[in-house]
Amino acid sequence: MKHGLLLIGSTLALALPQAASAAIIWTDWTQAGGNTVVGTVGGVGITYTGDVVAPTRVSGAGIQYWNPFPSGDGPFTGPDPLDIIATSTSGTKTIVFGSAVTDIYLALNSWNGQTATFNAPFTVHSDGCGYWGCGTAVVSNGNTTVFGDGELHGILKFSGTFTSLTYTDTFDEYWHGIQVGIGSAGAVPEPSTWAMMLLGFGFVGGAMRSAKRRRKVTVSYA
Repeated sequence: MKHGLLLIGSTLALALPQAASAAIIWTDWTQAGGNTVVGTVGGVGITYTGDVVAPTRVSGAGIQYWNPFPSGDGPFTGPDPLDIIATSTSGTKTIVFGSAVTDIYLALNSWNGQTATFNAPFTVHSDGCGYWGCGTAVVSNGNTTVFGDGELHGILKFSGTFTSLTYTDTFDEYWHGIQVGIGSAGAVPEPSTWAMMLLGFGFVGGAMRSAKRRRKVTVSYA
């Protein structure tokens, strides 16, 4: 029975999806030039293409624009690293990963009055106060468009497996910023993988029934 329980435990550990970690893997941007910024995230290469202006930072030194608002009464609205991509001119921005990643987290900095439409639906992971003040994410268009009502600082979560993300913002301003994070690198198991795991459950059940039939029976006589 102990061997059967151990086998069940091992199969369950393989079959159940890994619990979502509270930690977000943030991009380490390493080089910026022209309209391109490159880096790595979770061991995967990443490239941003679009408008790039100061104070875009890839060195990890300088002002921490992701700090929460001094009142400290808002939710977590940004990453810990200093890296940031700043943009001022409206238009299309594209983020491409070197291989598939699971769940994209897009941190927003100072999106006051900014509207952006994405090529994938999202949920608001958090919004509230940040370095420049406080704001709220107003979501529309089937959870693909966000509007910054006030000085929006926050994080949008795109659930699923991605190799790229594209969005178009519509408002020219001095600058607003982003940072990109992921939940993990690599894709979730394919349906065929889950099927093999379910077959494993059937094998375990059959093995336990067979072991039960073979169990030694002791008969005592009066």
